[in-house]
Amino acid sequence: MYIIYSFTLLLSLLLSSSYLQAQEVQPITGNSRDMDIFLCIGQSNMAGRAPLTPQVLDTLQGVWLLNASGEFEPAVNPMNRYSNIRKELSMQRLGPVYSFAQKMHSLSHRPIGLIVNARGGSSINSWLKNSPDGYYDATLQRVREALRYGGRLCAVIWHQGEADCAYPETYKLKLVQLISDLREDLDCPDLPVVVGEISRWNWTKRPEGTEPFNQMISQIGQCLLNTDCVSSEGLCPYLDETDPHFSTESQLILGYRYAEKVWYLLGHDGDRH
Repeated sequence: MYIIYSFTLLLSLLLSSSYLQAQEVQPITGNSRDMDIFLCIGQSNMAGRAPLTPQVLDTLQGVWLLNASGEFEPAVNPMNRYSNIRKELSMQRLGPVYSFAQKMHSLSHRPIGLIVNARGGSSINSWLKNSPDGYYDATLQRVREALRYGGRLCAVIWHQGEADCAYPETYKLKLVQLISDLREDLDCPDLPVVVGEISRWNWTKRPEGTEPFNQMISQIGQCLLNTDCVSSEGLCPYLDETDPHFSTESQLILGYRYAEKVWYLLGHDGDRH
């Protein structure tokens, strides 16, 4: 199993590195004022740990990624590579953002701007306003960079909780506070926020596994208006059931689920045709 994992990781990194080096990045600034912008935050499943297969190494059409210079460039995996709080670049692979953005563009037929700012292994405590880790302020900084050219912040997708799933009720209070603070500080009181269930298989070594946490997450819409949850039902692990990370195919499904929920919260019913 370790040999297979190592080979898969090496192949993924080589594909990603070769592809990125071949691209001629053309940032855009002025025409970003008409973008629909989405903030994508959380821990490792949002950052992406699934292999980057050739299928997901294309340049997304109509989708732009905020880079380290505060400019939008054509969106290519790994989407979390410009996070200002991430772990090393070699760890950034496929998360749900790729298929989320792909689906949002197909639904809206509008330019999509992505702010991806995730950190693997992070607790929600590190994301709270005034936390000494500073993830909250670092993320707000990137949002403000994205909005300086115009555009509209449309929604937040949040996938985090593996580090905190033993304490679902405490987590709920912190998540409600985090969402409330983001809305206030971004001056978007009705900002749609979609959160995701973590994996359903029991990698936790606790008898109850992740079920109590996911039950709490599934009820987030009862705590705050304009929030919703995406299910992780049917998704599969990258390695095995000791691993909390989703496989490549599961990340693609998860991203589509995020897009469908965001589309609904934005006032649409079903696919746009």
